[in-house]
Parts: sequence; structure tokens; C-alpha cells
Amino acid sequence: MPVSLAYLGVILIWSTTPLAIQWSTAGTGFAFAVLSRMVIGVVIGAAILIAGRIRFPLHSKARQSYLVGGLGLLAGMGFTYWAARYVHSGLISVMFGLSPLVAGVMAALWLGERSLTRPRVIGAALGLLGLAVIFLHGGTRGGPHAMAGLGALLIAVVCYTSAMVWLKRIGDDSPPMATTVGTLSVSLPGFALLWWLTDGTLPESIPLRAGAAIVYLGVFGSVIGFALYYYCIRHMEASRVALITLMTPVLALLLGQALNGEEAGPRLWAGTALILAGLAIYQWESLRNWQRGRRPPAPGV
Repeated sequence: MPVSLAYLGVILIWSTTPLAIQWSTAGTGFAFAVLSRMVIGVVIGAAILIAGRIRFPLHSKARQSYLVGGLGLLAGMGFTYWAARYVHSGLISVMFGLSPLVAGVMAALWLGERSLTRPRVIGAALGLLGLAVIFLHGGTRGGPHAMAGLGALLIAVVCYTSAMVWLKRIGDDSPPMATTVGTLSVSLPGFALLWWLTDGTLPESIPLRAGAAIVYLGVFGSVIGFALYYYCIRHMEASRVALITLMTPVLALLLGQALNGEEAGPRLWAGTALILAGLAIYQWESLRNWQRGRRPPAPGV
């Protein structure tokens, strides 16, 4: 598969995922929604492995990848689903837009990538300024847990980005679908425990929209999306994969307004614009290399 096609697929899926997460929790509870998503993902992914006779490696690097990916998924999605009850869906994507800043620092420490140049420091400062504006705006759905929801999203971003960079450092060459199934399988007991501790009951009925959103997230958000994502991070440097989040926030905000009636005021758009401007400056070298058609240097290990 061309890397560009996988890259586009991740952008489209990630743009719709925040809204689907909010819809899936309506009438079902956040823990049940994320657990159901992961169960569907494991079943569909395992079926694809069997039908396609795709190998499922169990060597050392593969086991490390499954463990790291599973723990990152558990923490990242757990905090995200909890926070989705208190923030606009588009804001989830905006907050995850900060991941290149976190990835740059971690890639410099773990992968030896050159990521702390002066333009990137300026870009990071703009991104932090935009984050401050968003925190002032709130971007919430109301209630006393507004700031806690934003804080939970920040924790989710750090967990997600840490796992991405760590996976790049491991350098596992297992098939992307195998990594997806392994990651989902490792995270599944954790999500089951989360559901048991926070609720532990099955909903009496599942609204049609919530059920459809859970299925969409299980198939596209978990299996197809993660498979394409792992494919990208194996063929591109970590900071460039994180550049995907430069493109998804605006799409997610527009979808939230059009389909969910979310009010994104001027301050939220201003904060988003600052973050995106900061990310553009931060990733200017990568953008320039793309424009010139040059392949980025391989990261050091």
C-alpha cells in the first residue's frame, strides 16, 4: 500500500473519531463504550488475520510492541473517553494536535532526531500559548468537571505520544494488522477492569446512534485506523507521523459544529489557530522537504 494512501486514511478516520466517541458514550457510559469498541476491534482484527493468513509474530520485539502499544492505548483512550463527556468533540482533536510538540522532545531523547532547533522552540511556544487560550475558553459542555476534562485530555496526549515514539524506538517489523490485534488484546483486560470499577453494569438499551458509533470506532477507529497508523510510523519518522494532527483539528471542529451543534467561539478558534501556526512553524523543515519531494533522513536509534 502506498504510504500516502495510508496517511490520508488516518487523517479521515482521526477527523471523525472525536465526534464518534461522544456519540458512542451517550446512553451507554464511557467505560462500556470504549470496552465495546475494543472487543469489536479484537474480533474483527483476529478475523482479518485468520482470513488473510497474516502471521502473528511472538518474538521479543513484537511482544514489546504489543505491550507498549496496549498500555499507551489503555491510558490514552481511557482518559479521552472520560474527558469526552465534558469537552467539545472538536476540542479533542485540537488537544491531540499538540502531540508533535511532545513527540519532538521525546524523539530527541529516545531516537536522536534533531527536534529542538530555534524554529521548533518558537513553534512550541506558540502551541503552548494556544493551549493557554483554549484553557481560558474552556471549550466545555458545562459542569464542574470542565478543567478536569481538559487536563485528562492532556494526559491522554502524553500517553499516546509516548507510546508512538517508543514503538518507533523498538523498531518491530511485524505486519501492521498483527501489531493492531496484539495492541488491542493487551489493552482489553485493562478496559474490562476500568468498566468493572467505574460501572460494571450493562445498559438496558443502546441508542441507535451510540451503537452505530461504537461499531464504526471498533472497525475503522480501532482496526483499520490503527493498522494504517502503525504502517505509517514504520515508514516515516515519528515527528512526521505526528504531523497528521496538524490537519485533523479544523475538520473535527467543523464536523462538531455541523453534526453536533457545538458552539466553537472566537477564543476557541483563536487558540486552535495559534496551535496550528505553532505546529506549522515547528514542522516547517518537514513541510519544506515534502514540497521539494525529498525523503526525510532516517531517525537515529
